[in-house]
Amino acid sequence: MATQRAVRLSDVAAVAGVSKATASKALNDSPVVSPATKARVREAAERLDFRPNALALSFASGRSRTVGLLTHRATATFSRPVVMGAILRLGSRERAALVFDGRIDAHRDMTESVRTLQDRRIDGLLVVGSGYARVTPSITHHFDVPVTYAFAATDDPGDSVFLPDNEQAGYLAGRHLVELGRTRIAHVTADAEDLAVRRREAGFRRALEEAGLAPVATLHGSWRREWGERAVHLLDDGPRPYDAVFCGNDHIGFGMLDALEAQGRAVPEDVSVIGVDNWEEVVIDQKLRRLTTIDLDLMGVGRVAADNVIEPASHGGQKFVTPSLVRGPST
Repeated sequence: MATQRAVRLSDVAAVAGVSKATASKALNDSPVVSPATKARVREAAERLDFRPNALALSFASGRSRTVGLLTHRATATFSRPVVMGAILRLGSRERAALVFDGRIDAHRDMTESVRTLQDRRIDGLLVVGSGYARVTPSITHHFDVPVTYAFAATDDPGDSVFLPDNEQAGYLAGRHLVELGRTRIAHVTADAEDLAVRRREAGFRRALEEAGLAPVATLHGSWRREWGERAVHLLDDGPRPYDAVFCGNDHIGFGMLDALEAQGRAVPEDVSVIGVDNWEEVVIDQKLRRLTTIDLDLMGVGRVAADNVIEPASHGGQKFVTPSLVRGPST
C-alpha cells in the first residue's frame, strides 16, 4: 500500500493560484499580502489539510514556538501537577516545552541552566518552584523573552508570579467549620516563618473574625503526620475545649484523625477536622478518602502561568489561583 505524500506549500500555492513565495507570506500573515489573497491561501491550506513544517515556520517567523521550563524538582509531589498543567496547556496552544530540572535556588545550577536556555531559541521561559516557603532569586533580567514564575515567590516585585491562594484556602477552611456550627476551633500548622503557613493562618482568622470568633488555640510545629498526632494531646491538655481543628496541611490532618480515633472519639461528631492540599486526590484512590480538605488547584497554577508566557500581562506582580473545598467524612 503506497504512502500518501504530505501536502506541500507548492500544492497550496497552485490551488490558490499564487506563487510559492506569496503563499508563504500569506500563511505568515505578512502585511505585503492583501487580505483577499491571505483568505484565499488559507482556504486552500485548510482544504488540503496543509501542515507547515515547524522548523520552516520557526525560521520564517523568527519564533521557535518553544517555551523553556526551568524547574526545581519537577517530580516532587506538589511541583508535578504544576509542571503537568503547564505542559498540557502549552501543548494545547501548539507550543513545545524544553524542560530543565535542577535546583533553581543553587547558584551554580541556576547559572548553567540560564546559559543553556539563553543559547536555545525559546519564545519564553516558565520557572516552576517547589512551593512558597522560600524566595526564589529572580532571573528575568537574564532574558529578552517573557519570563513567568509559578509556585514560587521571587525577590523582584515586578516579576509575573502565579501562586495558589493560600490565604483563601485558610478562609475557606475556617468558613466551612463556622457554617457547620463549630465555635471552638483550633489551628494546628507548621513553622510560623513559612510564607504559606502565615497566609493560611491569616485567611483562617479572617473567617473566624467575620463570625465573631477567635481560635481557641494555635499550635506551630511541622508539616508531618506525627505532629498532627502529638498536637491532639497538646490540645487535650490545653485550657479550652475544642470541637474542630483546621490543620495546615493534610498530613497534619491524617495524624490528628489517627490520634482521635485511637482515643475512641467520633469524627466529625465530637471533632471536625479539615486540611489543605487534597493529598488523597494526588496519591491515593479517592474511594479511600478520609479527610475534608482544600484543593489548591496546582494544575490550574501551571495552566495560567503557561498562558502568561505566551501572552504576557501588561503588569507583573503576584496573581493567585482560587482554591476549592473538597468535602470528606471528617466534617
